[in-house]
Amino acid sequence: MSRFDECPYQPDPKPTPVVTKGEFPIAAAHLDHPHIYGMCQALEEAGANVTWVYDSDEAKVAEFLKLFPQAKVARSEEEVLSDPAVKIVAGAAVTSERADLGIRVMGAGKDYFTDKAPLTTLDQLARAKESVERTGQKYAVYYSERINVESAVFAGQLIERGVIGRVLQVLGLGPHRLGQSPRPAWFFEKEKYGGILCDIGSHNIEQVLWYSGASDAEIRGAAIANYAHPQYPELDDFGECSLLTNTGASGYFRVDWFTPDGLQNWGDGRMFVLGTEGYIEQRKYLNVGTDDGPGNVFVVNGQGEWKMNVSGKVGTPYFGRLILDCLNRTETAMTQVHAFKAAELSVKAQLAAQVVPTDKG
Repeated sequence: MSRFDECPYQPDPKPTPVVTKGEFPIAAAHLDHPHIYGMCQALEEAGANVTWVYDSDEAKVAEFLKLFPQAKVARSEEEVLSDPAVKIVAGAAVTSERADLGIRVMGAGKDYFTDKAPLTTLDQLARAKESVERTGQKYAVYYSERINVESAVFAGQLIERGVIGRVLQVLGLGPHRLGQSPRPAWFFEKEKYGGILCDIGSHNIEQVLWYSGASDAEIRGAAIANYAHPQYPELDDFGECSLLTNTGASGYFRVDWFTPDGLQNWGDGRMFVLGTEGYIEQRKYLNVGTDDGPGNVFVVNGQGEWKMNVSGKVGTPYFGRLILDCLNRTETAMTQVHAFKAAELSVKAQLAAQVVPTDKG
């Protein structure tokens, strides 16, 4: 066959809602990061329904209600936690406050779904683990750059089928745009956002573990810098990290806040996975210089080379699986060990990072 014949690898069937409307009520609490919208939308697409919203900032609540008008406005966090119907609480609090929120949620007998990074210190990790063990509740994490990106989901399906053989390296590029609109003050305070490797680096560490099938990794080297934002002295605008997993695969990623204003999207996120029998590249959010949009996957192996756009064809099965895991007390979406290990390594990478001198340029 020609090298450019139709790709023989097709996505798994696109997931459908796993519960009927009203069967899985959820709540949103602490709306400090806009990821809360993607979290709740994806859960609703899987069959959940948002029944409560809480934040002390009325403007944030009003904005949330534009997308989820059916949600009741809670007068306090406790009003949400005291509703026995609520199955899971989704939260996007200030990063350093996410662990304590989760401990309160789990202490109220509910599962917790937090934005990434799920915590900022190893002490928070220890307390979160203890709370999970004590309560039996879930501390799920929105590692969105894999679980809510169709190219990333499809890449995982291909790896699971053995299309590129044994994974040898996972290489991630995670540029972000700082943006012209004002960000909250906490975004620039390291104690609150955790540092770039802890924050957006957590996406990449989770993917290194997931795609390589690893349960642990060693931080081989890490660096952070503030190259161009002296007005925000606690901001890391650049970070990089090298890992070696316990499967023998290597991992490397770069994250930064240097997406040019001329790019059509907030970041040209890419992921390369090298295997013994081929490789996969994801151009997650766009294909530069084209109108391809998101969802671009490139596959090369012994049978050929293919370019596919899987936008709208794959779906995001994590969210339906999470709902069923909450109902059945299973772990099909993501294990608790995996979620916490990615968080642990993110914090350790930040702690180990060399601070690059920026006065030499």
